Amino acid sequence: MKYELIIVGTLETNCYLVYDERTLECAVIDPGAEPEKIFPIIAEFALKPVVILNTHGHADHVGANLDMKERFRVPLWIHSLDTPLLEAMKGSELSLFLGAKDSPQPDKFLKDREIITIGKVSLKVIHTPGHTPGSVGFYGHGALFSGDTLFCDGVGRTDLAGGSRKDLEKSIRSRIQTLPAETVVLPGHGPMTTVGQEIVSNPDLT
Repeated sequence: MKYELIIVGTLETNCYLVYDERTLECAVIDPGAEPEKIFPIIAEFALKPVVILNTHGHADHVGANLDMKERFRVPLWIHSLDTPLLEAMKGSELSLFLGAKDSPQPDKFLKDREIITIGKVSLKVIHTPGHTPGSVGFYGHGALFSGDTLFCDGVGRTDLAGGSRKDLEKSIRSRIQTLPAETVVLPGHGPMTTVGQEIVSNPDLT
């Protein structure tokens, strides 16, 4: 598995292009904004997008879904519990501020523990409610794309609609801290880290 990181939008969202080095098939994870920054990287590496994956439905993570879908004609997948967030962002002041376009309807709903295959890359969906009801991570090949559930030295906020601190803590404890300590965590914002490092140093996990 290979990936390219593109930081997009006012909130500096991490968009990841995850791909099979042999086939160049690619998943676009969280295209939050600024498609003009994402398209050139896809072209530079001659990647072939096959799916758009959202870790959750907040505007800063889905704001360029429409652009990706229109350019590459690929399906959009998100957890069903976050579809109300896609509806809520339509025409909202926050979306306008973030430069986020209304997201198309999902083509498929992600299921906990299902396996997504991109060429020979396999990612397992891990449902991690708390930041939003439908938050998910994508785990495979020693890495976890954690969305806004877990950050380097922090965790996702839970004071927005649908958030739950109790659920977030349970998700991290039962679904993320149980992964191998050497698992690389690739969050929705900020620098990468590892599961082991966060167990030791993250003030929200102690």
